[in-house]
Amino acid sequence: MTATQEKPARLIGGPGLLLVWFYGVMVVGAVSRSAYQIATEFDRAPLSYALSAVAGVVYGFITYSLVRGGETARRAAQVCCAAELAGVLIVGTWTLIEPSAFPDSTVWSQYGMGYVFIPVLLPLSALYWLRRSRTAATR
Repeated sequence: MTATQEKPARLIGGPGLLLVWFYGVMVVGAVSRSAYQIATEFDRAPLSYALSAVAGVVYGFITYSLVRGGETARRAAQVCCAAELAGVLIVGTWTLIEPSAFPDSTVWSQYGMGYVFIPVLLPLSALYWLRRSRTAATR
């Protein structure tokens, strides 16, 4: 590397490594579940299965951003984590207010209750870590 090419700041040190592990597990869970449901019973609950697939893609992008590192990846991960949190809160509330709209649950149903509430805790933890890692990098 030349002097003008800086190595991207690591985002997976300490708690960041745990976040990558959890997001990786969520990618596998959400993508495999939604792929199976879309392939075998999509007509039963298309909105639920499509939302689970979207969640899997978001988890994948966040995982990639955390592993990639650097300021641009950190900012992209922050935006995706904020969008993920908004999705969990919107879908979670929607599933409580109008359960008939979701004949089958999504990853984000009832704030991720089927996944031990990891879908609502994960973006909160990630946003905290990404904010903390930014301030630590500027010191």
